[in-house]
Amino acid sequence: MRDLIDQIDEAIGMHAYYLALYASLTIPDICGAMESEDGLATRTKYIAWFDKYVSQNYVACGQPTLSGEVCYYYRCGVLHQGRAQHPKMGFSRILFVEPGTTSNVFHNNILNDALNIDVSIFCKDIVNGARQWLAAAEESPNYEKNFPHFMQRYPKGLAPYIVGVPVIG
Repeated sequence: MRDLIDQIDEAIGMHAYYLALYASLTIPDICGAMESEDGLATRTKYIAWFDKYVSQNYVACGQPTLSGEVCYYYRCGVLHQGRAQHPKMGFSRILFVEPGTTSNVFHNNILNDALNIDVSIFCKDIVNGARQWLAAAEESPNYEKNFPHFMQRYPKGLAPYIVGVPVIG
């Protein structure tokens, strides 16, 4: 799990924002599944995880802008159709601004009917939530039961299949 979180950080640092964003959108699913009894991701688990670990960072003028439900529908549009829209999202689209393209930071703004977020800040918010979650969850029985099934990096291979070279499996 730490390898995935660290690689999202690395992607941000390398300005690989597509990769960082796509991977970040999967984190609430993965964390929700890892801490559950059945080890499976669901809409409800995604929303609950996001609302607990991330959504508090997305409030403007006292109103929530990016809730777990909005992020879940955005994730559905992006990961399943490659779209920045979803009819149930509540915004016409979410626009992620790449940092460093201007001296201003455009983050957590509603522009007409679109939500504007800085992609680097968003990914870091997800990563920070995942680290906070991991510190609490990795000792739990459900996490320990589900972790062996988690896709992970094996630096010296995974016997009996491939040994001596790094493998992700």
